[in-house]
Amino acid sequence: MAEKQVGRIIRSLSGFYDVQLPDGVVTCRGRGILRKEQITPLTGDLVEVSVAGGKGMVEAVLPRANSFIRPAVANVDALVLFAANVNPVTEPFLIDRVTAIAGNQNVPCVICVNKCDLDPAEQLAATYEKAGFPVIRTSAKTGQGIQELRSILRGKLTAFTGNSGVGKSSVLNRLCPELELATGAVSEKLGRGRHTTRHVELYSLGEDTYVMDTPGFSSFDTDQMDVILKENLQYAFPDFAPCVGRCQFADCSHRKEPGCAVRSAVEAGEIFPSRYDSYLRLYEKSAQIKQWELK
Repeated sequence: MAEKQVGRIIRSLSGFYDVQLPDGVVTCRGRGILRKEQITPLTGDLVEVSVAGGKGMVEAVLPRANSFIRPAVANVDALVLFAANVNPVTEPFLIDRVTAIAGNQNVPCVICVNKCDLDPAEQLAATYEKAGFPVIRTSAKTGQGIQELRSILRGKLTAFTGNSGVGKSSVLNRLCPELELATGAVSEKLGRGRHTTRHVELYSLGEDTYVMDTPGFSSFDTDQMDVILKENLQYAFPDFAPCVGRCQFADCSHRKEPGCAVRSAVEAGEIFPSRYDSYLRLYEKSAQIKQWELK
């Protein structure tokens, strides 16, 4: 008779799920009822599994604290978003979309400005510090910021995310050298990295600290990310918070209405124009989504 246990998915790949149980890791398939109910198990999920003969079956996914489409993770305490100003340069819109998605689910987001040995990215860091995000400057090559990052990660389950080639796996190797994760060079011609991480996997760093390494994404992948209702978008931008509720109109969309406190803050230099431009782009996407489509 199959024994039922509760564990956490630490790796998902091609319909197979490695589940960490108290006495070891078991590779499982998903029960057909999950597909019928349109439930896709994610790395980070707590699941009920049945085990017989060393083989497992995911019977149910337990309620999630949160989940994301890209990166495809669940139950995280925080996201660490990697960015760089060189080889490859991270588009601000990519950062703004990920931080907005995290903010919409009340998941803290830390900006890790990597490759600071090549470019300190002062303007990039200043933009997100002013927007209210914790910002860490790191270099996998020199070790800059690694101990500060380790302190932020301690005691949490965190997902690393960011564009391809920005150095997520390299930093994770610096945090835990015994992992020996594969890393790839960035194309000088194309200015973007190759996808060396092919799946989401959870790693233990000790001290009750866990990190998920996730595949990198590009500007072409943003349409695959979570969507936010336009009514909620303003709350996903922490730098807008002092302005919300101060506009002339209660239902201000912060685009063209007169007496808009957000636009006034942009003009006064209190909100960076790149952040406001990202808000406008996201609003256009959000305006096409109806609430019933999210159910």
